[in-house]
Amino acid sequence: MNAANAYYAQKLSAHRLDRVYTIARPRVRQYLQAEMDHVQAAIRPGDRVLELGCGTGRVLAHVARDAGMAWGVDTAFASVALARLRYPDLGWAVMDAARLGFPPGCFDLVIGVQNFISACKVPPEDLVRESLRVTRPGGRVLLSSYAEAFWPHRLEWFRDQADEGLLGAIDKDATGNGVIVGQDGFRATTFSPEDFADLARRLGADVDVYEIDRSSVFCQIIK
Repeated sequence: MNAANAYYAQKLSAHRLDRVYTIARPRVRQYLQAEMDHVQAAIRPGDRVLELGCGTGRVLAHVARDAGMAWGVDTAFASVALARLRYPDLGWAVMDAARLGFPPGCFDLVIGVQNFISACKVPPEDLVRESLRVTRPGGRVLLSSYAEAFWPHRLEWFRDQADEGLLGAIDKDATGNGVIVGQDGFRATTFSPEDFADLARRLGADVDVYEIDRSSVFCQIIK
């Protein structure tokens, strides 16, 4: 586990991660709900779904109601344990998203929402290649990041997290242009529509990039 992933596993896991969402202001709650509703609408009845960076299971438990099978993976042991306790009917595993322990082609849809492509801190090409490996032919990988218009609300949310002691104090000089930096070493970047399009070109993938709710940029890759 690299240092960035260790930060989430040690400082933003289990009940501390829950607190991140509890303190969210109304516009952030709208963003979170819009992402979940969008992913839920993308799931076809009977789909086999995998969520990367599942945390305590908040998203997967909401979106997988029509799924035939649903698994969530995360590198934080405490978060996965809490997800397993809360939602025992779903599958949960401690696993690196860049080295998944699933056989090829076993999922219809792989999702990584709420800026996971940036938060997981592995080369995006490796993340997408591994996601496609476990996706069946004709299946989809659905990833999201933050829209530019959402920046003021995102920054306010991270400041609230710092005030709660969930993150270190925000480094005001180093923060800006879609990047949030904490004085304790925390760093949160953003994947823009251009970043997604460039990634797809490098991988030779069929991709659709679009924005929802003036808060999220989604990238859908079809295998």
